[in-house]
Amino acid sequence: MPILSGFVEAAMGEAKYRILTDGSIYGEIPSCPGVWANENSLEECREVLQEVLEEWLILVKNC
Repeated sequence: MPILSGFVEAAMGEAKYRILTDGSIYGEIPSCPGVWANENSLEECREVLQEVLEEWLILVKNC
């Protein structure tokens, strides 16, 4: 497995999710500061969280 894909898979495995009082789903990856998503369903939250993680990796590399 390529290194980047392996990192994304491992990081997504560490994701923490919770249901907020408005019924939306909040997800974050604690080991990646600022990587979070808040969506209406768990599936949407996972998808957006992975997109945010991938964008975060690009930004961190370019800093």
